[in-house]
Amino acid sequence: MTALLGRVRDGDARARAELFPVVYRDLEQIAAAYVQRGGATLEPRGLVHELYLRLAGASLEARDRKHFFAIAALAMRQILVDRARRRRSDKRGGDAVRVTLSGLRDPGDDDLDLLAVEQALEKLEALSERQARIVELRCLVGLTVAEVAEALDVSERTVHADWRLARAWLTRELAAHG
Repeated sequence: MTALLGRVRDGDARARAELFPVVYRDLEQIAAAYVQRGGATLEPRGLVHELYLRLAGASLEARDRKHFFAIAALAMRQILVDRARRRRSDKRGGDAVRVTLSGLRDPGDDDLDLLAVEQALEKLEALSERQARIVELRCLVGLTVAEVAEALDVSERTVHADWRLARAWLTRELAAHG
């Protein structure tokens, strides 16, 4: 897959066409995790297809498999956030979308407002870009601490420390919002 991604980065249109069937099932599993968190207005396949439409016209600079799936998961999150914003707009009169973000709240308190999570992650990113990436990779992509450390080129100890700080900050931020 890394070789295929290299060809995609080099502008090989055939490699781009070959990539999607290779990663489809994995993308569908990531999408299913988003849908299971609740509030998603798309089925997993619909989310994957919308992701494909977004990625089809964009340059894809993924270094390897993990980086590709991190990019894809973040793009899925953005798709859901965009849909939530549209639904919430006064014109449409929609309510907030509720999702689960594991690891940030008590198990009995699973529902989080997707837009509140997005705003909190944007604030966290302004304070610490690395902590925001760790939250995204751990919660949204589902990488282990070791995989996050490898993806960000830092030690596992750094990931653990930043994860604890980010989780505490986000918990406080989301509690203030809700």
